Amino acid sequence: MVMALALAPALAFAQAADVPYVATPQNVVDTMLDLAKVGPNDFLIDLGSGDGRIVITAAKKYGTRGFGVDLDGALVSEARREAERQGVKDKAEFYTRNIFVTDIGRATVLTTYLFSHVNIELRPKIFSELKPGTRVVSHEFDFGNWKPDAQRRVPVPRKPYGPPASDVYLWIVPANAAGRWQWRVPAESGAIEWEAALEQTFQALVGSARAGGNPAHIESATMRGEEIALVITAQVNAKPVRHELHGRIEGEAIRGTLRIAGAQQDLEWQATRVSRGKINIDAAAAAPALAAGF
Repeated sequence: MVMALALAPALAFAQAADVPYVATPQNVVDTMLDLAKVGPNDFLIDLGSGDGRIVITAAKKYGTRGFGVDLDGALVSEARREAERQGVKDKAEFYTRNIFVTDIGRATVLTTYLFSHVNIELRPKIFSELKPGTRVVSHEFDFGNWKPDAQRRVPVPRKPYGPPASDVYLWIVPANAAGRWQWRVPAESGAIEWEAALEQTFQALVGSARAGGNPAHIESATMRGEEIALVITAQVNAKPVRHELHGRIEGEAIRGTLRIAGAQQDLEWQATRVSRGKINIDAAAAAPALAAGF
């Protein structure tokens, strides 16, 4: 994996000779793969693969298949030779290719070592091509206001620039939870109709809710891949009652469990999306706006 020190604008085809690189230290490579929990069932794509060490390490250490792309044909050739030397050429492939025209849809893990402005240009591609739950790991540079799900600092005593340490960031591509959801909750007087309107920026959710036609308060709403968790307080028999909902988004449905404060056991929870929204990945959007409609 390399860092592009002088990359042309995102959609331009920079010449390989104009893109110097800094190799990712091996301890940073190991941290990236560990943070992503890479395994033998993953498919890893490395954008700006340089000498190929991330793809090769994943193949050799974890049995992971994948490929790397780089504009520098000499580095691609070097990576291919190293993969053959280490006996993983059947798992680790390399191509001379521009990152913005590379099909990344097969990836379950995507790795980068690119400037933040390049990562930001990659965001639409990531959200349109990668499946929810895909892990994205970056060495040193973030994705702007798309906040990471996890982060680690790694000592790099001989780092050729900056402080003698590197940050490794992890993002998990979220499913689309935006829109209006409806479900029913059993009660002594009969089932209560619930509704929540959610707006989503990256993995962050805000919104409003109603229970039995009355306003309810969303205390928290979080996404991690396809997993969603909501904590909503609603008035039940004139008392505020906390509802904890955990589920997995499957297209236009959520299936999971509901825990009601004071109840003896969890209930099955299934919600249906009646109006679909869009994930906001606008680079200028610092936070989602409150969902309207109730």
